[in-house]
Amino acid sequence: MLSSLLVASLFAHAGETGVTDSEIVIGQSAATTGAAAELGKGVARGAKAYFDQINKKGGVNGRKIRLITLDDGYEPDRAAANTKKLIENEQVFALFGYVGTPTSNASLPTINQARVPFVAPYTGADSLRAPFNRYVFNVRASYRDEAEEIASSMAKLGMSSINVFYQNDAFGQSGLKAMQDAAAKYKIAINATATVQRNSVDVAKAVEELVAKKPANAVFMVAAYKSSAAFIASARSRNFMGPYYNVSFVGTEALVGELKQDGSGVMVSQVMPSPYSAIKPVAMDYQKVLKASETPAVDYPSMEGYLGARVLVEGLKRAGRDLTRDKLINALETMGDYDMGGFRVHYSPTNHNGSQYIDMTVLDSSGKIRS
Repeated sequence: MLSSLLVASLFAHAGETGVTDSEIVIGQSAATTGAAAELGKGVARGAKAYFDQINKKGGVNGRKIRLITLDDGYEPDRAAANTKKLIENEQVFALFGYVGTPTSNASLPTINQARVPFVAPYTGADSLRAPFNRYVFNVRASYRDEAEEIASSMAKLGMSSINVFYQNDAFGQSGLKAMQDAAAKYKIAINATATVQRNSVDVAKAVEELVAKKPANAVFMVAAYKSSAAFIASARSRNFMGPYYNVSFVGTEALVGELKQDGSGVMVSQVMPSPYSAIKPVAMDYQKVLKASETPAVDYPSMEGYLGARVLVEGLKRAGRDLTRDKLINALETMGDYDMGGFRVHYSPTNHNGSQYIDMTVLDSSGKIRS
């Protein structure tokens, strides 16, 4: 009888993987080197700043959050290997803030097999939304939402034809499909398409096709900041001044930097509130949190990391002290309409797509980002 009681006691105190009496371990795979490094570093910076603030206040239900970030260089194979390492070796409780469609897609089989919650991936791809996946919780709007807003804006300006420049991988193909559907809805013809390889700035063939051979009213772009900037600079050298429309993944501030603050004629759809707002409560809180951090640079990727971290922490709080992965999933699913001060997410047991928030921004010749 005594031995049975001891065994029962041991099981009662055995914590979920990645959870101890004092700590919750969260894993992230993102580019911190290479052509998409500013995106990965930004998301990690914003998340860590918020986690640090929570930890200073005693953590979540008495536990502090530890974020482990592994560099994948925005390459799918490395992301898949990192995911296995985070789950099997680092024994993380949940995964958070992966950056990119190809890297997230490559990691999904392991995530699904291990049944690990996957919160706030930095991608708007359909593959993270359909079919429904119990373990994936999206904070940002989809590329379909962004393409819809951009196509609507184009139609209002009287555009009848566009070209599409896209990354030759799952991210680019997802954005291309989103724009094909949106363009058809608004009766805009896609005149021509051209690709660039991931992590490459070899855009000569794409510029020749879309600017010299088959010009259109505008170029819709689905690529990271270095590739996009290389295309814009080369197209301008051929006297095509735009407009250029980019989806949010481009990395707005990094794109400005690559263009050397000559962003005139460049538009970017955003899935997060402006990190620069002086009046929106969520932006003001974000600025306060970043200011108190070790790396206080304000930008859209860190805003997304911060908001994703807020969603995760709210789920952890609601899951309670007796924390398990299933309880976190259930807590997120019953979150309902969660307002963070001007940015809302809504989840349910049948919908893990938290937001459809879209804002159109314009880059001016001085490098400023205007809504």
